[in-house]
Amino acid sequence: MTTDSMAWQRGLYAITDATLLPDDRTLLNACDAALRGGLALLQYRDKSGDDARRWRQAAALASLCQEHAVPLIINDDTGLALRLRDAGFAGVGLHLGQSDGELAEARQRLGGEALIGATCHASLELAERARVEGVSYVAFGRFFASRTKPDAPPAPLALLAQAAHLGLPRVAIGGINEHSAASARRAGADLLASVEAVFGGSDVEARVRRLNRQLAALSP
Repeated sequence: MTTDSMAWQRGLYAITDATLLPDDRTLLNACDAALRGGLALLQYRDKSGDDARRWRQAAALASLCQEHAVPLIINDDTGLALRLRDAGFAGVGLHLGQSDGELAEARQRLGGEALIGATCHASLELAERARVEGVSYVAFGRFFASRTKPDAPPAPLALLAQAAHLGLPRVAIGGINEHSAASARRAGADLLASVEAVFGGSDVEARVRRLNRQLAALSP
């Protein structure tokens, strides 16, 4: 797998959740099913302080993502992304929030080929700054009511079209599911990021395939 492939720039972006996927077996089985269903990107998100668990799970997911030729994005931990890369895993990237480190520094440490994304909330200014600092994609949201982040400030769907001039893939996050995905895609989202719509129920592979069929019907 090479990270310069264009395939990651459009499609479904699944984000793991330690509450929905509380142990190694559940996490790996669910992510394997999601990857079989067809993901553009998979993000590993675990805010715990258990470094051993985070390394063990991230390494297992990196191996799984290599098998499926899908980039693995590490949430808010440049050091973990570097450790995976140094261990020989290909296609490992990073996603940073506004309080999780400097984008320019992460780009310098990870190199020019790594996928790096930035949380931009409802701010075009933050997205423009992130582009200057070398990100690969910009993420906006929440756009809809979200049980994962119910207190996140809302963003208008019009922001997605306004960000087109950045020339970067635009990620919509927050309440993305089979009922809202079409609205986000029509508004200009290239990538649809979701936790619960992917991992919030049984038969993860079927859930992903349904979302992908819906997105494919909206593609030009």
